[in-house]
Amino acid sequence: MHSPDAKSLGARDASSPPSPVRIMQLGLGFMASRAILSAIDLGLFTNLAGRPANSETLSKQLGIHPRASSDFLDALVALGLLARAGQIYSNTPEADFFLDKAKPSYIGGFLEMCSARLYPFWDLLTEALKTGQPQSEAKSGEGNSFDTLYADPQRLKGFLSAMTGFSLSAATVLAEKFPWRNYKSFADVGGAQGTVAAQIALGNPHLQCIVFDLPAVKPHAEEYIQAMNLEGRLRFVAGDFFKDALPIVDVIVMGHILHDWDLEEKKRLIRKAYDALPAGGAFLALDSVIDDERRGNPLPLLISLNMLIETPGGFDYCGSDCRQWMSEAGFRETRVEHLLGHDSMVVGIK
Repeated sequence: MHSPDAKSLGARDASSPPSPVRIMQLGLGFMASRAILSAIDLGLFTNLAGRPANSETLSKQLGIHPRASSDFLDALVALGLLARAGQIYSNTPEADFFLDKAKPSYIGGFLEMCSARLYPFWDLLTEALKTGQPQSEAKSGEGNSFDTLYADPQRLKGFLSAMTGFSLSAATVLAEKFPWRNYKSFADVGGAQGTVAAQIALGNPHLQCIVFDLPAVKPHAEEYIQAMNLEGRLRFVAGDFFKDALPIVDVIVMGHILHDWDLEEKKRLIRKAYDALPAGGAFLALDSVIDDERRGNPLPLLISLNMLIETPGGFDYCGSDCRQWMSEAGFRETRVEHLLGHDSMVVGIK
């Protein structure tokens, strides 16, 4: 799906009167979001994979009321997620690749979590802005949202699947972009199922690889590692990155980890990574890094607001901020590299 350009959003030159188009599109953006999330909930794209169908057939297969089906399906056509030839609907190549649950490229796990958790939580953004307090499971004050997620096996499975979907595309770029040939081993700290580690391992057969996460993650990670045929090269190590020593490897990756925590905790994790690495080792902080001017890309800023909703102290950060924290920890060289979409990595060399 293509992002609307300035013209389609109602941009104007100095001589034109103001247009409400951009404001209305932003204000009504929740409608498009809910339509896509509902399609994921219904399994529409998986159902259509290799099996184009008409509205009547899809209504029966997915349990969509006849009154709703045509407008719903045609809205997805207009949004660029479905194609229609006559009365027959099919997935666009993009939807077929990323939203068919049967494919390893499926990223819908993250959208499933958006539907089940984030969408209702974001209805409470105004309260979060007024109070500065999370509106997720942590709202009760009984631990943080991660405590709740990890304590419930079904919720944990959904969360891990979501992290796989959220990280997969950037992980494939990371596997190619970083000079892995200069290193022999790495650990994906807080690695969930191991998506990032698996993509790096697949693209760099010489590496010995570790996924480091809490013990509850072990069966899910080992199942994923087996499915990726990486037993023997990618192994799971159980541990708590705040309480336990990090693995001794050449490269430590933290993918979408630092933004979960407050400033003191961010600096603590960076310092732990520095202490665990050998001279010349590298620390890669992969996150939705905010541009230094804090105006060029809205999505990392919105994801930072999601940290407000989700966590007691988490926030996303500018590349210059993270580079400073890395320098304070002792890293001799730092840089920011864009990966894909809203994801960048901040690199520290010891």
